[in-house]
Amino acid sequence: MYRVLITGAGGGIGRSLRESLREIYPVLRVSHRVPLEAARSGEEVDRTELADMAAVERMVARVDGIIHLGGISGENEWEAIVQSNIIGTYNLFEAARRAQVKRIIVATSNHAVGFYARDLRIDHRVVPRPDSRYGVSKAFAEALASLYADKHGIGFLCTRIGNFGPRPIDRRRLSIWISPRDYAQLVRIGLDHPDIRYEIVYGVSNNQRSWYDNSNAERLGYRPQDGSETFAEAVLAAEAGRAIDPIADRYQGGAFCAAEYSASSPAP
Repeated sequence: MYRVLITGAGGGIGRSLRESLREIYPVLRVSHRVPLEAARSGEEVDRTELADMAAVERMVARVDGIIHLGGISGENEWEAIVQSNIIGTYNLFEAARRAQVKRIIVATSNHAVGFYARDLRIDHRVVPRPDSRYGVSKAFAEALASLYADKHGIGFLCTRIGNFGPRPIDRRRLSIWISPRDYAQLVRIGLDHPDIRYEIVYGVSNNQRSWYDNSNAERLGYRPQDGSETFAEAVLAAEAGRAIDPIADRYQGGAFCAAEYSASSPAP
């Protein structure tokens, strides 16, 4: 990898990777729909709207690998999700094919499988059960990546991110948290591992309470350095006595499952 593009580089994960990956790859091209900080040595700064195919083609020119974080990062109206997360993702993958990009890391989400119950331990082979319009867009990204891997030979690592940040902030996130340095490790595996064609892994640290069998990531060499249990006592104490939503508490997607919920009985 010589030139690596980060879309959505102005978000929390993008800003973190911009720091941790600089000087690892000779050129980082960072892009966001709004202005970013000025380029530093070894950087190229870009401003692109992913729904604009001509602009996306210019953005991916001469790029070897892409870390795709761009798009809406939570629930929203369907029209906004379609423009940003579905049309935008298609434009990026198609432009990458035309530009002969070798690898793409896709930030998908735990919300692509959010309607699995919390008492189940799931792996990368489960059928998607999205918990929201946002989750549907992430399941779409995984399916589109599979098509472009099989039909066009681009290597894809789809990372179902749990919750990224310096520490988990509630009980649910004790199960799905990933630290910045652990996610950076996953990204480097996706860019540099010689044998990736199409893989799904969970973007989580070494959490004792995890709902995920992440053996596929381990097979690729992932060795998380952090775990949420260090923070568990403080997190649980802060939540003591809070009201619990039964739907949010039943499913891995939490509040995303409970929002707009109208089923007469819970799904298994």
